[in-house]
Amino acid sequence: MTMPQLDQVSVCPGCGEPPAVADRRCGVCGAELRRMPVAPAPPVANPYPPNRTVEPYPPSRADPYPAPVAGPAPWQASPGAATPPTPPAPPAPPAGAVPRTGTDTGAGSPGATPTEPDFTLQPPAPATPIPPAGGPSSGPPTIPTAPPPAGLPDPRLRDTSLPEPGSVPVHCTGCGRGILDARGRCDDCGWSRPTDRDHVERAVCGVAGVSDQGLRHHRNEDAFRVSATALANGTPVAIAVVCDGVSSSSRPHEASAVAAGVADEVLLSALPQGVPGREAMHQALLSASRAVNELAERDPEPIGRNAPACTIVGAVSVGGDLTVGWVGDSRAYWVPMDGAGRPSRLTEDDSWAAQMVRAGLLGEEEAMADRRAHAITAWLGADNPRVEPHTATFAPDRPGVVVVCTDGLWNYADAADRMAAVVPPQSRTAPLTGARQLVRYALDSGGHDNVTVAVIPLPLEAPAPTAPGGTAAARPEPPRPTVERTPTRAVPRPPSA
Repeated sequence: MTMPQLDQVSVCPGCGEPPAVADRRCGVCGAELRRMPVAPAPPVANPYPPNRTVEPYPPSRADPYPAPVAGPAPWQASPGAATPPTPPAPPAPPAGAVPRTGTDTGAGSPGATPTEPDFTLQPPAPATPIPPAGGPSSGPPTIPTAPPPAGLPDPRLRDTSLPEPGSVPVHCTGCGRGILDARGRCDDCGWSRPTDRDHVERAVCGVAGVSDQGLRHHRNEDAFRVSATALANGTPVAIAVVCDGVSSSSRPHEASAVAAGVADEVLLSALPQGVPGREAMHQALLSASRAVNELAERDPEPIGRNAPACTIVGAVSVGGDLTVGWVGDSRAYWVPMDGAGRPSRLTEDDSWAAQMVRAGLLGEEEAMADRRAHAITAWLGADNPRVEPHTATFAPDRPGVVVVCTDGLWNYADAADRMAAVVPPQSRTAPLTGARQLVRYALDSGGHDNVTVAVIPLPLEAPAPTAPGGTAAARPEPPRPTVERTPTRAVPRPPSA
């Protein structure tokens, strides 16, 4: 759009002063105030001369818009042409349909076509009336459901119950190939799922024990029991039983657990009745042997498999006397805590190495260096029908502790002097702390086997004072052993060879 040109300038072209409205000449210098006419612009040359013609499309290129061909339209009948066939009649309406009334049924009506009339569907059937409130009712209203199509299962009849325990196979997390059996053991690599026996700690007044799986074994086959009771006259009694399952046998973990439990129960029953310490220990070891034999009788092993078996060692402190009993190579040590006494080993192994030393055929160091050194010659189990328990009684003359342990500890502290060097000084006042540190020492030394340690401080607390009249004052029932378990820890598996 072009703005119109004004006839009068805004300033005087002679002096530059603004003129008054409608003045033809400047009131200051008298110059003419009319705008000078503008010369017309020269014409622009036409880039397309009149004699230029537009070239048509090349012969090889088809015209995208062809010219219409003269003649009748395809839908117009030409003179002499045959009459087109009559279109088929529209389909009959469905049964029960009512035609729409009115004349608006052509192509212009919504939802209709030129060849199909429009119909109105029948109204829906009336709903079942709901009984009034307070009236008779046969139960909550139900929503009718259509049956499933033929050939398909009814989803309403599917089984949603949980599978029976043991019916779904559980794969081993150790090797990833085998299947765990009912006892949680892999049938391919032998790995067992972690249990509450991997690391166990128990403490009761005057005695404590700790058991650990170790760093190389797939489960803990050791077991122990610690208890405290009193004689009829109030003399305190401390009991510790430690068992080591024989790895080459079947179900060694069951054998050790049964033997430790039965021996502890027999001692708790016999000692308060006045049975001497050695006799009570002998009965306890024989009862433990029969209990392990019953494992094989209830569930016989297949031909070629050893029956469940374990070793056992027990220690009983009654006042100032100490009684020990054992079968196998689990041991008991006496460690004085006054700095002047000499430590000693209280048991003798039932092993090949011990037999060679007792017979004078080999020295102790030479026998222990042999690969057959740890082969046991006596154990609890059906494969050893003639069990001959060993028992011994000692009377310590100074304060100290009794260390009852499996070979998982004494393999790293065989001699009594070496064992005394690793026993913590606070073991007599804090036996649980002492047992923990001894287990830690075994793990730090390699942890090649299960480790179980029980510690009994000696002497125990003084007997209860005598009541007036010469009879012993009534002593309260000793507390039941308290169980302290630490969370199951992840044990590194040894590298495969």
